[in-house]
Amino acid sequence: MSQFQQTVRIEGMSCASCVRRVEKALASVPGVAHAAVNLATESARVDSDAPLAFAALQQAIGKAGYAASEVAAPAGGATPRIAEGLAVILSAALSAPLLVPMVAEWFGMHLMMPAWLQWLLATPVQFVFGARFYRAGWKALKAGAGNMDLLVALGTSAAYGLSVYLVLAPSQGMAHLYFEASAVVLTLVLLGKWLEARAKRQTASAIRALQDLRPATARVRRHGEPDADLPIDQVRVGDIVVIRAGERVAVDGDVVDGASHVDESLITGESLPVAKQLGDHVTGGAINGEGLLLVRTGATGAETMLSRIIRLVEDAQSAKAPVQKLVDQVAAVFVPVVLVIAALTFAGWWLGAGNVEQAVINAVVVMVIACPCALGLATPAAIMAGTGVAARHGILIKNAEALEMARQVDTVVFDKTGTLTQGKPVLAHMLPNGVPAARALQLAAAIQRGSEHALARAVLDAETGAPDALPTLTAHAVTTLAGRGVAATVDGLALLLGSGRLMAERGVDLAPLQRHAGELEASGHTVSWLADAGGKQLLGLLAFADQPKQHARAAVARLHARGIATVMLTGDNLGSAQGVALAMGIGSVEANLLPADKTTVIARLKAQGKRVAMVGDGINDAPALAAAHVGIAMATGTDVAMNAAGITLMRGEPLLVADAIDISHRTFSKIRQNLFWAFIYNVAGIPLAALGMLNPLLAGAAMAFSSVSVISNALLLRRWQPSKE
Repeated sequence: MSQFQQTVRIEGMSCASCVRRVEKALASVPGVAHAAVNLATESARVDSDAPLAFAALQQAIGKAGYAASEVAAPAGGATPRIAEGLAVILSAALSAPLLVPMVAEWFGMHLMMPAWLQWLLATPVQFVFGARFYRAGWKALKAGAGNMDLLVALGTSAAYGLSVYLVLAPSQGMAHLYFEASAVVLTLVLLGKWLEARAKRQTASAIRALQDLRPATARVRRHGEPDADLPIDQVRVGDIVVIRAGERVAVDGDVVDGASHVDESLITGESLPVAKQLGDHVTGGAINGEGLLLVRTGATGAETMLSRIIRLVEDAQSAKAPVQKLVDQVAAVFVPVVLVIAALTFAGWWLGAGNVEQAVINAVVVMVIACPCALGLATPAAIMAGTGVAARHGILIKNAEALEMARQVDTVVFDKTGTLTQGKPVLAHMLPNGVPAARALQLAAAIQRGSEHALARAVLDAETGAPDALPTLTAHAVTTLAGRGVAATVDGLALLLGSGRLMAERGVDLAPLQRHAGELEASGHTVSWLADAGGKQLLGLLAFADQPKQHARAAVARLHARGIATVMLTGDNLGSAQGVALAMGIGSVEANLLPADKTTVIARLKAQGKRVAMVGDGINDAPALAAAHVGIAMATGTDVAMNAAGITLMRGEPLLVADAIDISHRTFSKIRQNLFWAFIYNVAGIPLAALGMLNPLLAGAAMAFSSVSVISNALLLRRWQPSKE
């Protein structure tokens, strides 16, 4: 992956051919590793291994016939300007009278508007309101390429020019003029582009909603000074921020005073307010409920969770899905092929029927109806809508590849602790061997002090709450044995705390407590062993209980209902793992795994032809998340896991796994629908136009409608809701 990224706003793109040309221009700039252009956001994302001067990118885009500008704020889709709406209204006002004779004929009336008046009405539409098509088409020609604007300019100019010729040729008498065709086609195209811009803005609504969550100021308390409202960019890590009732949380941080409920729905998709008290973490953008909170700032600006979410959504919406490659290949040759077909249509009608007038009109219809706007919008519009609605419900999709691959998943592999279970185990049983229970707990707590592992916290909590606790001891020479346990020296003893595998490797006899261990594991407990490494003497057994998450079983059932197999991987012993798997209905279990072993299991499943999604939350899950076809990380876990995954679930809710797969299916269903109609529209429309079975007005209306219909179809994804249990 390239180290540097730039986003460039591009003006003047109108179709898939434009996208292809801009990408080619950017790729020619020295240092550019990859460039992806998005027609729906009218922007380009440029990846490079070293910083690039914007001027070089701007020059390349300018040579391709487009204008470029730097993006200070994230691109959020086109905004229909007031001037464009006014241009549509004025163009329609001038074009409408030209349609009066046509409408009158439907009622048996034969009206004929004077030729000079038709010319007077059509000329401003052609050269004032239609000037944008001439400018863009001319730039395309200078760049040695073609686009939608060139087709519109050529087609309407041909109809307009033919009409002017017929007016100036006296021998033609009262010939039928085609001013209404050129004017109305331009008006319809302008209307379609205006509606398209409005619709594109709706597809970017998720980004704007997230951006609106960022407060501009924060109330900061420093060194006993009076509280002061500061711009958010002046807040520093460590500052105490005052969050009053009803206000948005301005920064990421930890509560140092106060208690309240916080609404995090727009960030995590969690519908109910979450209780916050001393020590709890809060996320910038959430809304404080009824209480006053003092928050010690942990992250500001680009490092906040909200900013990272926005970047993820932007990356997903600007990336190209693999299916887009077909569209790009078609777009590369589309406009030249259409111009050749138009020329052949003209030649065929002229030579075959001897009617130059009809030949020109049929060639015009070919050029108008063939405009590839819908083709360029079909994929990005659906991806923007799909990733946007997913983000609103707590599912962050990092890129289009993950979105496309998720729909193909047939096997979901779950990590156990923290993914299917609460991840907050408690020490349920402490069985000593040859030492008092309090002494065994004292030694185990000394080893675990300073560790952030969930089982370590459970041991320390048990020590704190023990009624006959002994003095606190300090461990020395603490060594973590990956996937096995911990070695340390405590009170002069060389101790081991860890799995049965570790004990077997060090020659510790587990027989005294083996029967109890088997019973506890069968009931779903996780067992750890404490031993004196020097004397190879077993000192005790620690049994931990971790409750399944509320909807874990329902999440597994939903996946099975979709025909998706489930597998659970864990470093725990087989008995404990099988107990949890049985309770949740999981079909296959792999236990006693090291982090590297999880990757091996993923590789084995892939070798069997499975499409694998890995769901995890810990550092030890990161290799497996990266190895799977799709990595799905719980945001309640570690940053390492989130960075390795293609999809992040903002709540530690297993039900969201099936929801992520569902929105992937629905998004690509919309892409297929859009591409089908875009291709069929051109495949069917061009032959009909070449055969003279369409008129210019119908072609213009159909072309304008196609783009709007593609985006409107994509916007239906905004109605998607996660399944409710």
